Amino acid sequence: MRVGVGLPSIIPKIPGDLLVEWARRAEAGPFTSLGVLDRIVYDSYDPFVTLAATAAVTERIGLVTMVVVGPLRPAGTLAKQAASLDALSGGRLTLGVALGARADDYEAAGVPRRGRGDRFDEQLTALRLAFADGTVFPQAARPGGPTLLVGGDSGRSFVRMARFADGYVHGGGPPRAFARAAEQARAAWADLGRPGAPLLWGQSYFGLGEEDRGADYLRDYYAFTGPFAEKIAAGNLTTPQALLDHVRGYEEAGCDELVLLPTVAELAQLDRLADVLAVRA
Repeated sequence: MRVGVGLPSIIPKIPGDLLVEWARRAEAGPFTSLGVLDRIVYDSYDPFVTLAATAAVTERIGLVTMVVVGPLRPAGTLAKQAASLDALSGGRLTLGVALGARADDYEAAGVPRRGRGDRFDEQLTALRLAFADGTVFPQAARPGGPTLLVGGDSGRSFVRMARFADGYVHGGGPPRAFARAAEQARAAWADLGRPGAPLLWGQSYFGLGEEDRGADYLRDYYAFTGPFAEKIAAGNLTTPQALLDHVRGYEEAGCDELVLLPTVAELAQLDRLADVLAVRA
């Protein structure tokens, strides 16, 4: 299983030069991808702008959206952004998309939440067509466009993934939650008669040695979920052993790539994470 690391672009009050240096150090480390999240109504950086900046200072590491909220953007705009980033990075983009759950982001974007599932299906169709027929310029670096992942935890989400995407991106949680979702993704893939198996990506939060600060950030970021935010905060990986057990659990569940998202925006976190992963190797 490959292991990527998130950029702290969604943590409030982070200077841009820290993101750039984070990307440089991640490129020099054992990580296979750099991941970003997507919010509008939060003190955070735009995911495509962030990945474009990091693409300019890296060469080998993959770039992944974990995820962008598709319906917040017109289909043509999303296709243009993704194709541009893929071309600028030499074909390193993996585009993860989902519906999103935050009403305030939809309100700020001027997009109604009602009917977003149907619009998302139409958007995914348009994305595939745009990448395939070359109507989006610059053309993506690879035929057919960037690798496309679809997230969500409903039955319709798995059908949507199998119909339109190259794989599934899970929203986080313990390995057993990923294993259940992966089983549903494989079943939906087989039901549609697709050859092979879907790519399976996961994500989790870490803040090594920073239990309080990391938990405070997660409580704030997920405040819209009410009491569930406390459960998310409790899942933050703060010790080497907890992180190793978690990574091994995802690997055993068949995850292809796990992206570890930081809850503390300090460069020392990258070094600590690399040291822990070296034990796994």
